[in-house]
Amino acid sequence: MIRKIATCAAALAILGVPASAESLRVMGQPVATGLIQKSIEQPFFENFAAETGLEGFTADYQPVDVTGIKDTEQLRILKGGLFDIVSLRLSQVSRDEPTILGLDLVGLNPDYETGKATVEAFAPVVDAQLQEKFNTKLLGVWPFGPQVLFCEPEITSLADLKGLKVRVYDQNLAEFVSLVGGTPVPIGFPEVQQSLARGVVDCAITGPSSANSAGWPEVSSYTMPIAFQLAMNGYGINLDTWKGLTPEQQAQLQAGFDKLTSRIWDYSEELFTDAVNCNTGAEPCTTGTKYDLKLVEPTEADTALIGTAVPNISFPAWKEVCDATNPGCSEAWMDTVGAGRNM
Repeated sequence: MIRKIATCAAALAILGVPASAESLRVMGQPVATGLIQKSIEQPFFENFAAETGLEGFTADYQPVDVTGIKDTEQLRILKGGLFDIVSLRLSQVSRDEPTILGLDLVGLNPDYETGKATVEAFAPVVDAQLQEKFNTKLLGVWPFGPQVLFCEPEITSLADLKGLKVRVYDQNLAEFVSLVGGTPVPIGFPEVQQSLARGVVDCAITGPSSANSAGWPEVSSYTMPIAFQLAMNGYGINLDTWKGLTPEQQAQLQAGFDKLTSRIWDYSEELFTDAVNCNTGAEPCTTGTKYDLKLVEPTEADTALIGTAVPNISFPAWKEVCDATNPGCSEAWMDTVGAGRNM
């Protein structure tokens, strides 16, 4: 027993867990993802009391890539209580909980307005599952923005992905890439730039701002601004931590995160347009480094393919996986998101 206590204490010390009961341990987005983490998320937690109105509370904020913990382990970390609040990389943790992917199936969210409607409809379903299975309450969901294509070989349409190796970040996107004849390769974000440089992958998918921050345009030549997904992320709090707050404190904390996620939605949309300009050498370019990627406009066939992806590809593939781990998952999606889309 003493050995177990000592082991836990050592683990907490390594993670820099503070002794104060009013200091919340927070795991953030990777530094490599860029401006949302740097300009919005980190300042929020550095000014936690002022942002939430929770006087006397502070946040010990550490980006996930500083902790040494893999982002795929975030839900298990939250469940175990090693962190109080985690900036959840939803695609990365979806293997532990496939219900999450229902927020951002390939082709589901072609724009921000549609994405907000999806979150409003399905986030309560995800929250209920996280509370039951991972002792985690969902505090909010936000997007990095439209996830677009970057390639080193020349492409003129999605049909050109046939035979190419394409970096993906979740299983639903992998299914889509396979359908068009590409070979999906799951690679963590920090390793993608080097993988493109070495030819481990021919193409990769992410948001234009994150790609700019990580230097992807230095090792690719073409970009196609077609939205596969919005790359939803979220904030989760350990349920024991949440229940330890008074009802008034819970209301203050939730209101603070509502403002934070709303701010990110707006900022994400601003970043998207500017980052596409930066990556392709257009003006205005105010938030990133200017590059000279060739802009490949999606063809009508490309747009049509993405537009029909949900009923024909992404929902059927996800339904099977999600219902296997969370019975009734796809039915709940059809009753909420599906009903809103007349599916």
